[in-house]
Amino acid sequence: MFHYEKKLQFPVKIATPNPKLAAFIISQYGGPDGELGASMRYLSQRYSMPYAEAKGLLTDIGTEELGHMEMVAAIVHQLTRNLTDEEVRATPAFAPYFVDHTTGVYPTAASGFPWTAGSIQSTGDPIADLTEDLAAEQKARVTYDNILRLSDDPDVNNVIRFLREREIVHFQRFGECLRLCKEKMDTRNVYLTNPAFDKIQPRPAAQG
Repeated sequence: MFHYEKKLQFPVKIATPNPKLAAFIISQYGGPDGELGASMRYLSQRYSMPYAEAKGLLTDIGTEELGHMEMVAAIVHQLTRNLTDEEVRATPAFAPYFVDHTTGVYPTAASGFPWTAGSIQSTGDPIADLTEDLAAEQKARVTYDNILRLSDDPDVNNVIRFLREREIVHFQRFGECLRLCKEKMDTRNVYLTNPAFDKIQPRPAAQG
């Protein structure tokens, strides 16, 4: 059960609409390394994690990513509010999105490819899943880096920098969680067994 607070984790207050910039930023809503995929990945993976600490971390970060989705959606909405026909026609980068969605917020990549669960994985193996999570956070950080290279709007950049910093924190937390899981497993065989699936066989009784 989730508790919803009617405020964003970081305020989004953009003074100047910019549909061209919105066409880039939408990738962190529904792109292959965006916040929607992150939240679905972590909230799905948590069920097969064999240790309470890992379950808790994935629940916490997956829930935070839902809040980040909301922040990215707010950015896109504020960048495209009250547009005129002339402004849309003057922005070729935004026009294809406008044809399909007007100024609604839709989960898609900047390339125009809509979000798909094919961009995430949940294997049921803690080593595989946490390693993917580490990579996911780095890819999201790179996407935010690229947005900052394209954006000259300080109102947007303040929010993007906050989101980028959270990707770095999440990467660190997943690294700690991966080490913890390896410590709890048989460290000689962490790549040969899956504690979420493989059952530990009891040792045979000593022959007397």
